Amino acid sequence: MHRVRKQLGCSDLLQNEIATSNITVAVLDTGIGMHPDFDNRVIGFADFVNGKQGRYDDSGHGTHVAGCIGGSGYASGGLYKGMAPTCHLCVGKVLDHKGEGSIESMYRGLLWVLQNRIRYQIRVLNISVGIGQDGTGERMAELIGLLDAVWERGIVVVCAAGNNGPEEGTISPLGSSRKVITVGCHEGGYFGNRKDLCENYSSRGSHTMLYRKPDVVAPGTDIVSCDVKCRRGSSGEYQHAYTKKSGTSMATPIVSGSVALYLQKYPFMNNEQVKRKMIYSAKDMGDSWNKQGWGMIDVEKMCSAY
Repeated sequence: MHRVRKQLGCSDLLQNEIATSNITVAVLDTGIGMHPDFDNRVIGFADFVNGKQGRYDDSGHGTHVAGCIGGSGYASGGLYKGMAPTCHLCVGKVLDHKGEGSIESMYRGLLWVLQNRIRYQIRVLNISVGIGQDGTGERMAELIGLLDAVWERGIVVVCAAGNNGPEEGTISPLGSSRKVITVGCHEGGYFGNRKDLCENYSSRGSHTMLYRKPDVVAPGTDIVSCDVKCRRGSSGEYQHAYTKKSGTSMATPIVSGSVALYLQKYPFMNNEQVKRKMIYSAKDMGDSWNKQGWGMIDVEKMCSAY
């Protein structure tokens, strides 16, 4: 996360200047583990897979995603903190230990976010993963309709484009919604010509669409964030505190965290204004629009005068 923040203009100075805890980001994923980087900022948890009460993550994916959004970096002396390290987190487990989920679990998770948006002061929703194609096309359409309803209630919804590229028209179903901010991967040349870059398999929009998808891109290769296996050693040091993961699942919370940081500075802005500010301040990477959308997010420029 250190190189990501530097790459996107998210400096320590900017984060410290904005540091407040008045924004909550909801995360629908595999759950969230106990990690020192979250301290007491996980204010809500619900399990739509196994029905357990206490917070947990039997995959590790959700913990990593949450760290990208709002990890404090405590176990690394601030090195691997997330984009909005003082925000609150509200987590719904909609995916199992394999990272797999269903339309029904996602539907229930979205309803939970809607029902608790005022209680937890939810301003941002992060959906970093796709879901299984079980059920009918009609049920999927209902799910996308509910996703749009979350947006219409004033929550900034940020969805992963998916990892099914580079073919055209491979954006995930939830990321295809016109309203939401859909995030693809782009490394901006940081790794040179490495073959395994996230941007090479990041899902692409279709030239037949009437609007750009993805909307924006962010780094998604070798992102270092919170490891669910983190434990404290006998001498007090943290072991296995961080791990690397790649994919649009990682690029997405980087954008969600940036949105949270922006809303911490400008809490009166609505989600449409947030989206416009993000896309108009994005940096054109010189790629086709169905790969990069409006470009790579620029946090410093985004958080400048509105």
